[in-house]
Amino acid sequence: MYLFLITFLTLYGGMHLYAFLRLRDLFRPRRLLTWFLTLWMVVMTIIPLLVRAAEQFGNQNTARLIAWPGYLWMGFLFIFITLLLFTDLLRLVYRFAVFQLSRSVPKNATSRIFCGVALVLALVATVYAFFEADQIRSEHVVLTSSKLLPSTPRIRIVQISDVHIGLLLQEVRMQRIIEMIREAGPDILVSTGDLVDGKLNRDDALSEFTPLAAVLASVPAPSGKYAVIGNHEVYAGLSQAAAFTRAAGFTLLRNRSITLANGMTISGVDDIAAYPRGYDNTATETALLATVSPNSFHLLLKHRPEIPPQSDGRFDVQLSGHVHGGQLFPFNYLVKLKYPIPCGTTSTQTGSQIHVSRGTGTWGPPMRLFVPPEITIIDVIPQTPNTAR
Repeated sequence: MYLFLITFLTLYGGMHLYAFLRLRDLFRPRRLLTWFLTLWMVVMTIIPLLVRAAEQFGNQNTARLIAWPGYLWMGFLFIFITLLLFTDLLRLVYRFAVFQLSRSVPKNATSRIFCGVALVLALVATVYAFFEADQIRSEHVVLTSSKLLPSTPRIRIVQISDVHIGLLLQEVRMQRIIEMIREAGPDILVSTGDLVDGKLNRDDALSEFTPLAAVLASVPAPSGKYAVIGNHEVYAGLSQAAAFTRAAGFTLLRNRSITLANGMTISGVDDIAAYPRGYDNTATETALLATVSPNSFHLLLKHRPEIPPQSDGRFDVQLSGHVHGGQLFPFNYLVKLKYPIPCGTTSTQTGSQIHVSRGTGTWGPPMRLFVPPEITIIDVIPQTPNTAR
């Protein structure tokens, strides 16, 4: 806990210090405004900690009240710092080029110009990203399989992932998600983790989100609704998060499989966050997949987009999320360093396929920049001579 606090305050506080120094240089405020800017940076640095503390003590209204400015500022700061670093690089290139041409170092006035440009662009990008977070897109994927009888009708699977129901995602946005799911008309509805967020390890916190669970439970899915836990279910309090997921109408697949009447098998594995630190759950996953008949169309639900070599080829389609597509550009490039499988649908070397969702909600800042949220519609149809690849 102390290590997390030290790391968080060092990194996030360092970002605020960098932004403070650049903004002070840009505006050159008087002493009173300097003190106000200093106070603002200090308060914004600790607001995420205050939000969690308010949640822990069951004061949801206070937590929500300070979460909105705190997390919007966080998103703006990420964008602003990214642009500052980029403009600083341009400035260094410019100064180097001028020095090479004239053998004199240019005045540092460009620092203020570039900072002003970065500030304006960050403000515009923040407004755009806030509205883009509500522009949910339907991604349609069509898959064929020889494991389905030619007489089998199309099986429509709708995937939601990383909804993060909590302080900032409430009824209005949830209703939009529900409407899109209904319009898609799923045979099967799946959630690939992080359905809930925040601290639900209190009965009063759980009861606050009960109406949202009821709305999700009302969505028809004739062949069932299935979910796996993600890391945020663990952070929110696993027993309460599981209770919410079941109240929302989902069958929770915790390292188990279920075979449907249409012959499809759905397996779900727990996120690694549910295990003790350092534990390798690969053997658990491999053992589960080995129990499924190779003749059955096998759908694997797994929160993180990872495929151990032992699992590859033991499923037909894996549905995952977790990465949010980076959520705020250019973090998508940083995400790829940890999770190289891109968002979208990818075939593995053994012929299995994986679809990685960009996520349906947001985490932290209620914003998305060039990474719109998605609801995924997967149509599985029998492979015939006309559909064979």
